[in-house]
Amino acid sequence: MKVETAHLEDHQVKLTVEIETSALESAKRKAARKIARQIKIPGFRPGKAPYPIVLRQVGEASVLEEAIEILIQDIYPEIIKTAEIEPFGPGTLENILSTEPPKFEFVVPLKATVELSDYKRVRESYEPEGIKDEDVEDVIDNLLEQHAISEPVDRNSQTGDLVHIQINVSKVGEEDDSNPLIKERPINILITDKDEEDEWPFPGFAKHLLDLKVGDRKQIKYRYDDDTQYDNFRNVDAIFDVEVMGVSSRTLPQRDDEFAQSVGAFSSIDELRKTIRENLENQALTSYNAEYDERILEKIVDESSISYPPQMLEKEIDAIIHNLNERLEQQGLSMDLYLKSRQLEMESLRDETRSVAETRLKKSLVLLEAADLENIQIDPQELQVETEKTLGEASRVLPEREYRKLVKGEVASNLVGNIMMEMLIEKTRQRLREISRGEASETETPENDEMESEQELIDDTGEQEQKETPMLESNDADILENPTEIE
Repeated sequence: MKVETAHLEDHQVKLTVEIETSALESAKRKAARKIARQIKIPGFRPGKAPYPIVLRQVGEASVLEEAIEILIQDIYPEIIKTAEIEPFGPGTLENILSTEPPKFEFVVPLKATVELSDYKRVRESYEPEGIKDEDVEDVIDNLLEQHAISEPVDRNSQTGDLVHIQINVSKVGEEDDSNPLIKERPINILITDKDEEDEWPFPGFAKHLLDLKVGDRKQIKYRYDDDTQYDNFRNVDAIFDVEVMGVSSRTLPQRDDEFAQSVGAFSSIDELRKTIRENLENQALTSYNAEYDERILEKIVDESSISYPPQMLEKEIDAIIHNLNERLEQQGLSMDLYLKSRQLEMESLRDETRSVAETRLKKSLVLLEAADLENIQIDPQELQVETEKTLGEASRVLPEREYRKLVKGEVASNLVGNIMMEMLIEKTRQRLREISRGEASETETPENDEMESEQELIDDTGEQEQKETPMLESNDADILENPTEIE
């Protein structure tokens, strides 16, 4: 076998492969036997017709086509080995240059390569903000609101009331369209004297419901800018057709020990405040660390050299589209409806997603390379605990049949692999954070390298998928609904 390698600009290689004629002849006879088992040839039992008879029956071209497929499947791993390359995934047969001698042309995507910048010299100021007393009181205010007692009233609405409305939303000029943005949706709106930035469906909407009573109708127009969080409302002149279905007054509990006891295992309002402060501090630190980690990672990515094949980027786009589809389904929507609401084709959505996918891919590759250089390890016991925690949560929300599928075979193996990858990424982020803060000591190789294999960790839940050489393959917010958003 002769293999010539030519590297392409998009991190793929073109392989020109020449093999012995005898190998093709052998594959043609295998192909003939396979074809003979699939068709009826008069006078012969399935699979028993002689080679010349099969050729006359189906034609040499059909036998040759099947033979080439068999041949390539047989020799492809050897081609990869001879070329001394690390493929990212399956290659494609681009051209059959000749059959005498057999000569083929393949294009194979290569495994991504990352040359990290001097990430150990990256420094970023670390100054998380503390929690203020008013932050704690705001949470208590929300709890009081949640435990307010509502009573229907026969009067016009006023500040502090809960107004029950039904809305239809259309684009201005398309009020009679059969496909409105929102149709006959019941919603409860609390009228406050504040214009919250995250108020749904837009800041100041609640004030439009002042001084209305049951049965009143009102139309409200609003122009959404290009930076709105609701994708399919960007640059849209929307008209809200509102009908008031009910008005309720609200009485809030007293901010005292009795209230604290009613919302949880708290003996006093001060104990409730303490718990809220601790939770807010943890949340704030987690959020700050996430933003801090992103700043570090962006610096490292910008200064690193990263190469990957186009197939890897397409796979990342697939993942983003899949996640979007899952979020839509959770909101009772479909991808088709989402695309129609945004007047997009799937290809346009993929193009729109490409930039985000590319950024995400580069960050993932950099983190994995850093994990390797820093010798980040996942403790088997920690992985076991996290897996059991995930399975426990799944058992509470999934139907029994779906749960059984989750804990068996390849699905279980993939689950463990995903959990391990998430843990690896998180530990690597923590390590880079320590380095950036100047707190990290020199990386040491763990004394015990006898880590349990992923297979050993999932013996009770399934079998690990066998790793093989990649083989050849043939040539949110969009619905304007609070609080769920599509990112």
